[in-house]
Order: sequence, then structure tokens, then C-alpha cells
Amino acid sequence: MKIILGSGSKWRKAMLEKMGYNFKVITADIDEKAIRSNDYYALPIKIAGAKAEAIKKKIKEPVLLITADQVVLCHGELREKPKDKYQAREFLRSYGKYPVEVINAVVVTDTGSGKRAQGVDIAKAYFKEIPEEVIDKLIKMEDILNSAGGFLAEHELLRPYLKKYKGKEGNSLGLPKGLTERLILEVQEK
Repeated sequence: MKIILGSGSKWRKAMLEKMGYNFKVITADIDEKAIRSNDYYALPIKIAGAKAEAIKKKIKEPVLLITADQVVLCHGELREKPKDKYQAREFLRSYGKYPVEVINAVVVTDTGSGKRAQGVDIAKAYFKEIPEEVIDKLIKMEDILNSAGGFLAEHELLRPYLKKYKGKEGNSLGLPKGLTERLILEVQEK
């Protein structure tokens, strides 16, 4: 069965390629900020589900549709993609003080049968203080402006400041490998 990744994220695309899948990319083009929940652990599931519903309307044949979303919590505060460079700087400065919780949701839908499986994977990152010159370099690269919480734990500039990372492969990239593979198998079961 064909696979569609419902995400424009280059990191999710790279992770799915690393997992060995052939797929096409279709983006949802929804207003993620319009989807809210006071339960931050449920919010990424709601957004990933909304992406799936929007993309299903664009698909004319049975496929496995994979959508995902990620939010970050730091010191009880929800952090999605930074709205600007100033906010990205504030986020990065705070990570040396407080651990960061990365909450990923993945939704896999078989558009032929309508069967859907979804799940959440959580990781925690602990950083040393990130020097201002490193923050400046990260902000100039602009990758972090497209990342929940304004960081990527795997980023080469951040790795030296990552004290500890409790999470599974692909989590900080927005597509946890183990969860994604389990959900794919789940929707394919008869």
C-alpha cells in the first residue's frame, strides 16, 4: 500500500526515509493555532488528527496516511514553534534552567478501510546553559524557528550542551520510530 506523509517537516521526512519507507508528501495547510486544548498531552493528537482529516480530502486512492505533531513543555509552559527570533532566543536561554518535555503524537490512517491508530511518545531533554554565541548561530540558521520549542536535540550545535536525553529514536525529530512502526502495523492488521 502506498504511504503518504502528511507533513512538510524535513526532519519527519528524513526519519521516515531512515526507516526505509517509500512515500509521497502532502501537507495539510491547516491553522494549527486554531486547535487548542488545556491538556497539553492531548493537543498534539488533536492537531495530528486534524491534519489527517484535511489531507484525506485530497487523496483519491487507498493509502496509509501518517500525520504527526509535536509540542514542548518547559517549566509548565506550552511551547510550539517560536513566533519570532526573540521568542526563540528566550526559549533557548531557559533550557539551561529547566528540563524540556517533548510530546509527539502520530496518527496513522488507512484511507481505504478507515482504520486509524494513534499514540503519543514523550521524551525529556536536560541542557547545560547554552552560550549566547551558540544561540546566535542557531537563530541565524532559522531551522529552530520551524521546530516546536525552538530546538532540535540532535542539532550539531546543541549536542555539546545536552546533558541527558530520555527518549526514543526520532522523538525530537517529530516522528518517533518505534511508535510510528507500531501504528503502521496496527492499522494493517485484519
